[in-house]
Amino acid sequence: MADGFVFSTATVGGSDATETVCAMVDRLDREDVRYLLVAGIAPAWFNVLDLEQIHDHTDLPVVSVTFESSPGLEGAIREAFDDSDVVQDRLATYRAQPERRPVSVNDETVYVRSVGLDDSAAADVVRAFTPEGGRPEPLRVARLAARGLVEME
Repeated sequence: MADGFVFSTATVGGSDATETVCAMVDRLDREDVRYLLVAGIAPAWFNVLDLEQIHDHTDLPVVSVTFESSPGLEGAIREAFDDSDVVQDRLATYRAQPERRPVSVNDETVYVRSVGLDDSAAADVVRAFTPEGGRPEPLRVARLAARGLVEME
C-alpha cells in the first residue's frame, strides 16, 4: 500500500542528487517514515549520493540497494569525465560511502549499503520490505510511479 509520493529530478551528470533527495524528504513531510530506501548510489549518470549527508539531514536510516554485482563506479567515473576536479570530487564522495554487502533475499542476491543501521539490521529491513523477488516493495513501487510520470509527459 502506498499512501504518498513526491517527485523531483536530479541533473544528469550533475552533483545535486544528495540535495534533491533531502529536499524530497522535506517536501514529503511525513513523521511516520522509518527508513529511506534508494535504488543505487548514482541515480542520474554518476550524480553520486552522499548517504551520510542524507542521513544527517533526514535523521533516518538510509539504505541503498543495487541489484547486480559490479566492480564499482571508480573506473566508469574516470572514463566519463575529462575534468580532473570533477573526477576527484565524485570519487571522494563515492569512496566515502559504506561498502556494498551482498544480501540474500528470496533466493536472489542484492547489494546493500547503509548509514544509520548496522549490516544485519539493514539486511533485515531489505528482507522485510521484499515479499517476493529481489526488489524491495518501496523501490519497486517508486520505479513504477516514476515510469508512469515520465510516460504522461
